[in-house]
Amino acid sequence: MQRLQAFKYELMPTGEQQRDMRRFAGSCRFVFNKALALQKENYEAGGKFIGYVAMAKRLTEWRNGTETPWLKDSPVHPLQHALKALERAYKNFFGKRAAYPCFKKKGQRDSFRYPDSKQIKLDQTNGRIFLPKLGWLRYRNCRDVLGKVKNATVCRSGGKWFVSVQTEREVEQPVPQATSAIGIDMGITRFATLSNGTYLAPLNSFKKHEARLRRYQRAMRRKTKFSSNWKKAKARVQRIHTRISNARRDYLHKATTTISQNHAMVCIEDLQVGNMSRSAAGSTAAPGKNVRAKSGLNKAILDQGWFEFRRQLEYKLAWNGGWLIAVPPQHTSQTCPRCSHVSAESRQTQARFACVACGFEEHADLVGAITVLARGHRVAACGEPAQSGRSMKQEPTEAATQNICVAP
Repeated sequence: MQRLQAFKYELMPTGEQQRDMRRFAGSCRFVFNKALALQKENYEAGGKFIGYVAMAKRLTEWRNGTETPWLKDSPVHPLQHALKALERAYKNFFGKRAAYPCFKKKGQRDSFRYPDSKQIKLDQTNGRIFLPKLGWLRYRNCRDVLGKVKNATVCRSGGKWFVSVQTEREVEQPVPQATSAIGIDMGITRFATLSNGTYLAPLNSFKKHEARLRRYQRAMRRKTKFSSNWKKAKARVQRIHTRISNARRDYLHKATTTISQNHAMVCIEDLQVGNMSRSAAGSTAAPGKNVRAKSGLNKAILDQGWFEFRRQLEYKLAWNGGWLIAVPPQHTSQTCPRCSHVSAESRQTQARFACVACGFEEHADLVGAITVLARGHRVAACGEPAQSGRSMKQEPTEAATQNICVAP
């Protein structure tokens, strides 16, 4: 099987290379926004959607025109890829997989991609990479790049520049070393409760830095915008955000790696995080209720990183030969694992579950994990309707279930 994998490194560019990278990212952002504005104008005028080929011809006109001659200073392939990214965003919107494309802002996710592997040269021995119109750049060589290079993406995060090298290589069909199945119940008090009785405590990375972040944001607000002191205060805020995201990502990687290596089948809840963390403020005509409490709950949900946890589990299980099943989350912690009786009264508190039918008592999160595992077994064995992972377009077949050895 073919494996696509990205290797990310921190770049150590010179001052001139940093200026060039900022210019290239700005050019790609300008092309994306200009093409998006053109698409909107064309739609309002009653025209059809402008495809990539027609838009690429306009890009040539922009590069050769008198209004934006500075676009010639940037490599053409990253500019063309910005148009492809816009077309993909529209396709996701038309397919109801994403919201309508919005304009990009300076300083937010500045990046550009070199899609042609022939233009990229990688010297791992000396820890450097060659990119068009940037030359050789040093990077912190922390691990070897495996496979054939397909593309390279340069991005800026927390005031530092990084390069992500995507590779493709042929690997043997993985066979899971583990033979067990596990169900996982996601929560806030307990980040992840496993059906075997163990659980992972939440990291709460944002909550730990919230007070200092609020203090630095207030200090930044008192500065004159775009002044030297304002830029210094903004850099402090960015460093805190970077520390929060790095800690959360490190925690999730360690947790998902351990789970994917020790279990052949993992069943999780198909949580709609976007709907769960939606604001309850309402409107002026119909104001919401318990807005402050819901805001705190939304903040706690987003601090856990449930979607990223599921994304990492999905591809790591696939790499290890495992299987991820996402089941409906309704009433998982209100269903008795002994008699299957469903009642909201059985969950007396956030943590305590006591079945009103048979008297079974256990921690509510553990009950939810056991229910999730039972539903996952029904999906694997009988094809019970359930939402699978993003890469699974259909219900699992009999051939798919035979590739995984699941303990009873």
